[in-house]
Amino acid sequence: MYQNTLEGYQIRTAHSEESILIIHMLKEVAQWLKEKEIDQWQYLLAGGDDEEIIQAVNNKNTYIILKENEMIGTFTLSSIQCEWDRHIFGEDALSDSLYLHRLAIIPKCMKNRIGEGALMWIQDNMNTDKTFLKLDCVANNTKLNNFYKNNGFEHLGVIDGHNKYRKRIGK
Repeated sequence: MYQNTLEGYQIRTAHSEESILIIHMLKEVAQWLKEKEIDQWQYLLAGGDDEEIIQAVNNKNTYIILKENEMIGTFTLSSIQCEWDRHIFGEDALSDSLYLHRLAIIPKCMKNRIGEGALMWIQDNMNTDKTFLKLDCVANNTKLNNFYKNNGFEHLGVIDGHNKYRKRIGK
């Protein structure tokens, strides 16, 4: 449970039976992004990544953010590179990173510093021997890129229209 920045919120590992709720929430966010003409996550609307999302939940790599028992956010962390991570970052020969995917907050709860709180929770609560937290996002999503920079992430470059970032979390 994380109480410092997110008073009244809880972050916990998602349960398998919550997979469909997480998929619906991610599609809600993807639809909101589409309506705002932000080129991010459109593939989720057509069911892209559904199986990967379910597998991440089953593997206990997905977390949910709750406020008064309502799911308002999610993110996935993995210490194992997926094919996309290898494409963006190259092979992690040192195996020194956690990879963050699908950090999402439902639209009605955006702008409440919940995403920032989730990043702080990861740094403060993940019991890991990894040195870095890595992520990527669409390069032309200025707000999202500024969000990560403002939260201490170092820009590592651009690959296929995606900015790649890392932040030291350990060692």
